[in-house]
Amino acid sequence: MSNVPNQRTLFQTWGVSTSQSKVVQPKKDEVPDRTEEPILAFEDDEDDDDLMVWIYPVNYPIREYQLKMSEAALFQNTLVCLPTGLGKTFIASVVMYNFYRWYPSGKIVFMAPTKPLVAQQIEACYKVMGIPQAHMAELTGSTAAKQRQEVMVNDLSRDTCPAQQVKCVVIDEAHKALGNHAYCQVIRQMCSQNKQFRILALSATPGGDTRSVQSVISNLLISHIELRSEESPDIQAHSHQRSVEKVVVPLGEVLAAYQARYLQVLEKFMSRLAQNRVMAHKDLRTLSKYQLILARDQFRKNPPPYLKGPQQGMLEGDFALCISLYHGYELLMQMGLRSLFFYIQGIMDGSREMSRARNELQRTPTFMDLCQEMEAMFVKPSAGTYEPFIYSHPKLEKLEDVVVQHFRQWAKGSSASKFSTRVMIFSSFRESVQEIAAMLNRHVPLIRVMTFMGQASAGKGVKGFTQKEQLEVVHRFRQGGFNTLVSTCVGEEGLDIGEVDLIVCFDAQKNPIRLVQRMGRTGRKRQGRIVVILAEGREERTYNQSQSNKRSVYKSITSNKNGFHMYPNSPRMLPEGVNPTLHKMHITCGQFDHRETSRRSVRGRRSTSEGRTSLIHPQNMSE
Repeated sequence: MSNVPNQRTLFQTWGVSTSQSKVVQPKKDEVPDRTEEPILAFEDDEDDDDLMVWIYPVNYPIREYQLKMSEAALFQNTLVCLPTGLGKTFIASVVMYNFYRWYPSGKIVFMAPTKPLVAQQIEACYKVMGIPQAHMAELTGSTAAKQRQEVMVNDLSRDTCPAQQVKCVVIDEAHKALGNHAYCQVIRQMCSQNKQFRILALSATPGGDTRSVQSVISNLLISHIELRSEESPDIQAHSHQRSVEKVVVPLGEVLAAYQARYLQVLEKFMSRLAQNRVMAHKDLRTLSKYQLILARDQFRKNPPPYLKGPQQGMLEGDFALCISLYHGYELLMQMGLRSLFFYIQGIMDGSREMSRARNELQRTPTFMDLCQEMEAMFVKPSAGTYEPFIYSHPKLEKLEDVVVQHFRQWAKGSSASKFSTRVMIFSSFRESVQEIAAMLNRHVPLIRVMTFMGQASAGKGVKGFTQKEQLEVVHRFRQGGFNTLVSTCVGEEGLDIGEVDLIVCFDAQKNPIRLVQRMGRTGRKRQGRIVVILAEGREERTYNQSQSNKRSVYKSITSNKNGFHMYPNSPRMLPEGVNPTLHKMHITCGQFDHRETSRRSVRGRRSTSEGRTSLIHPQNMSE
């Protein structure tokens, strides 16, 4: 057991105290007496009929694809791939509730990558299926990261987590289950102690390529895939048309001139790698940071025999410097001068541990001239001095035009519409998010901007948001106090942001997962529009490759399911001869008590009462 204060094992989370909040509880026969061993409902004489049906709620409009996916997930280990906003949380609630009924003393575990997603699922389990809040416990990472141990993985290995009692594991954002991710560790540990549990994996898209999809299938023991895309006929009835516009922006003369000067700096250090024959001298404009990393890995595995120890150390430093400089080059080309400046500033002021690189760069006149020019542009001389906004990349001007025109056109037609409109903008880097927000803030009150970023990390730079702050931003955006949200990738994952009419993507990623998640933020209740703004050249090629990968993955799954190796031993969770039939039921529940959820967050309290459902996130499973 951990001796760290405020840290709980997964087993202890199912013993957190309950409050006396006034919520409508299920009928008596839906809350069986607790026993020490997990039992099936049919083993209790009072619950003979529980296994004969599975319950589906009719207090929400019935969607056939949700009904079909829910049924499949009850009887096979299922990967549900459904675009954002079309009901993965709903399906999870239905499946969790039926295992809650079938196994009165069993445990159901929901895993998600962030606390807000966990909180969202707790609320859905109550509102959709009426699972009592008193029967749900949230395991969070309240303890400092340096003190927090690998909670679920360690508890499983120490037998302090009741693996035998776990009957259903639901995994949100399942595409993350690659390599040695915490999701993979938990499933491996579970299987070493318990073969009889159902797995439901949820994702907006199964993976960036077919190899990743197969890895998810293998790591999560998937026997069946339920896939829907925006083009699926049964989806189109419940979603609205979304237009996707690709806008390619030339670099322009100013940025092209900075590009040429920056490439001169790169040439100086890349030439040393080429002279020592550890890196082929390619066109620097088409070279990538990834290619440099591969070359360095090869150099480490097989260093040339003609290079002695000190020379190898020097070249190792050159590789590190070139990789850092190439990251800056990618920032320059995709985000602009401001993002490049703050990245380089991190190297030069010592906040990044690169003393040799710093010394090398300080002896490079071209580089120092660039730094001084950018400092004059982006470091304000005094707080009271007015400084005009500097468009550090031509994409910013296009972004501004798209957003301003959207709000102006909406305002013209506002008398005919009872809806307000909201915009969400995605950019991968915090400095870029801040720059976009500063640009749009000049258009108040037409545009009212909020930023949305991931958690704070060590080191200098733009401060991140705690998960409590993230939830507050989402709440305020949904309430309508702000009409524009500028977000890093944290906004891509399944949080319910609310209805958004315009999505603007300020960058492109090779992995199609992120674009699919971004696009899912619009077109839920009315027509939506997605604008992808790309720099001419590499970023445009990256986007095109991403779209090709996406089509390839979907085609592989829909037309060639036999091409994937499915898990052959999906367990039968009910006795032979027991085949539950669908029973549609209106679920009645009271008002969800948010205070109850915060009280039931695990913070070191003990109780005699038992939580039936544990909702956790990987930060608490593995560091």
